[in-house]
Amino acid sequence: MKTELKAKFLQHILDKKKGDEGFTLIELLVVIIIIGILSAIALPSFLNQANKAKQSEAKTYVGSINRGQQAYYTENSSFGGTVDDLGIGIKTSTSNYTYGTTTTAASGSTLAYATTYSDLQSNIKGLRNYGGRVYLQAVGTNSELTSISYLCEAKDVEVSGSGLTSGSTCTTSAKLLK
Repeated sequence: MKTELKAKFLQHILDKKKGDEGFTLIELLVVIIIIGILSAIALPSFLNQANKAKQSEAKTYVGSINRGQQAYYTENSSFGGTVDDLGIGIKTSTSNYTYGTTTTAASGSTLAYATTYSDLQSNIKGLRNYGGRVYLQAVGTNSELTSISYLCEAKDVEVSGSGLTSGSTCTTSAKLLK
């Protein structure tokens, strides 16, 4: 009797599953609506992350140029005139940014500046520009010079990277990153 009961139970389960196959139209519509809502929420965040990844290139390159200027000054007692002079092996133009450096020497060596910047290529929108500066400052009672660097990010996307730094701080159109 046990085997007969098991057989009837299995037959009942098999008959029940045959009638419950597939999804109804309402269930499919609910799933499609949920996927649409989730993608509408996730897409802007995804696009923002893509821009952040491109901007990290500029932060890294401008920071490398700043460190290269510091090393160049230590070895040569002057700042490098071009990115190639620094010997850091980075491209001056990528698919997202162009990079450059300008050197300004005021009266005396304590006011020498090397400004680095990134400017957007004309086809990229929504990315911020970055500017960095290395300058000399007297430290201690012996008035020994040390090089100090900082990095600025444009608050407005249209501001050129070369216009982000002023003296020993960022301009009003930029915020200090480090």
